[in-house]
Amino acid sequence: MSEKSIFTKIMEGEIPGDIQYEDDDCIVLKDISPQAPVHLLIIPRKPLVRIAEMSEADQPLIGKLLWIAKQMAAQFELEEGFRIVINNGPFGGESVPHLHVHLLGKRPLKWPPG
Repeated sequence: MSEKSIFTKIMEGEIPGDIQYEDDDCIVLKDISPQAPVHLLIIPRKPLVRIAEMSEADQPLIGKLLWIAKQMAAQFELEEGFRIVINNGPFGGESVPHLHVHLLGKRPLKWPPG
């Protein structure tokens, strides 16, 4: 990535973000344009652009992002159900070129999503 993403700027304290969780590998933010009552973003600190560009070495990190999503679902009491989304590329709905996992819940979610 040549330019810092908005997520990197938040992680570096350049701009504010509503951080719900953080550790050495990732942060969790509330989405600034929520599509559900609970809409969190689980973001790796490593600036991966998208799933299609990850390497085999990134598998443990991607697994951890999903584990953190599960933990956040429990913390935000999403026992009735939730959706996990990872957008990839323009046709996949990607708006920020920094891989992130969306966790959505607290309302019925329709299918297909888009």
